[in-house]
Amino acid sequence: MPLTPQATPTTYWLEHAWLGTHVEPGVTVDTADGRITAVRTGTDTPPPGATTLRGLTLPGLANAHSHAFHRALRGVVQVGTGTFWTWREVMYSVADRLTPDTYYALARAAYAEMALAGITCVGEFHYLHHAPGGTRYDDPNAMGEALITAAADAGIRITLLDTAYLSAGFGAPPDHHQLRFCDGTAERWAERADALKERAHARIGAAIHSVRAVPAGQLGAVADWARARQAPLHVHLSEQTAENDACRAAHGCTPTRLLADHGALGSRTTAVHATHLTTEDIELLGDSHTGVCMCPTTERDLADGIGPAARLQGRGSPLSLGSDSHAVIDLLEEARAMELDERLRTRTRGHWTAAALLRAATADGHAALGWDDAGALETGALADLTTIALDSVRTAGPPPRLAAETAVFAASAADVRHTVVGGRQIVRDGVHTLVPDVPTALAESIAAVRG
Repeated sequence: MPLTPQATPTTYWLEHAWLGTHVEPGVTVDTADGRITAVRTGTDTPPPGATTLRGLTLPGLANAHSHAFHRALRGVVQVGTGTFWTWREVMYSVADRLTPDTYYALARAAYAEMALAGITCVGEFHYLHHAPGGTRYDDPNAMGEALITAAADAGIRITLLDTAYLSAGFGAPPDHHQLRFCDGTAERWAERADALKERAHARIGAAIHSVRAVPAGQLGAVADWARARQAPLHVHLSEQTAENDACRAAHGCTPTRLLADHGALGSRTTAVHATHLTTEDIELLGDSHTGVCMCPTTERDLADGIGPAARLQGRGSPLSLGSDSHAVIDLLEEARAMELDERLRTRTRGHWTAAALLRAATADGHAALGWDDAGALETGALADLTTIALDSVRTAGPPPRLAAETAVFAASAADVRHTVVGGRQIVRDGVHTLVPDVPTALAESIAAVRG
């Protein structure tokens, strides 16, 4: 049965809980109608009838940047050498073969893998809108609807970031691959996006694929659409130096400055990657409180570089995390990698505490996706929980008071024991309750779109 509102009140007893600043032993959480109705500390034993979650329970993890169909690339694009641009050609070959039905199957499997990794909400940066050649489906949002349904059937929440993608580059028309992505103009994109409807598990946001894919004169229309709806707006930003060089050649400024000049920055905007920034770029992003989503496992897989995450946060940009191309799906690894990459670059340790990294993976990730009512174990919040084992070969040994540090710096997605979404247990003892055989679902759905 897909994700539905919680039918009856449920009580969970958490052996250890991360309460935002510290680990607390013996916490009871009452839930009803999909929300937390009470949090009680100092309960040394499970109350009668409570479901026990042993290990460290966190708020559900938020994967703020996903391209679901990239899951079919895992292992394939690691063969040989190349660049981001050669990787992109392999990605296009998979995109060319997707239909609404095969996309649903692949996304359902990928989202089920996310649930197994403790992810309770995903931000899907969705630009695969039309049939090959750009022909519209009878339902122009058939591909987006497939993703929304896939998330429900995998038991997680989704923010569908419907993406404007209008150009192959500054002044260049879309190539034959990109016709599937293209609505022609920002106005036609907005007309199609207007037809998408939110549901209990799904919210609708917008995305500018990149400044190279949306002409400067149409950036404002996408930003205005999101602003009018108070919806999230995401954008790939300065992932590659080639984008920066081309933007300067076309407009005489950086991509960040171009977005600022067209009203696309602000507290509801999240810049993804933000790898190659100038000092002025960092000031523009931070001073406008534009969020930044770091995707370290993809950025290292594609040899993008290490973004200035610490400087961005220090200037005022909230940080979130995403698995992007799904080279791995592991938000704990993303959190760990952000700190460890910064250590490699600066040759100093301790840029973020474990609590700060967990906040990026929970509350700030949810906020970037428009779910301000998620990401905390507190009364009134959505009842989304993730429990990490503290007795695996990776996590055994440290005292429970250091469970947050253990989770961030030692645990992996394989250590996620339970996942609760809206008060319902979606993963129980490491087994998905809605998609019992996730590896087979992945293998079959990927085989269906491989050449």
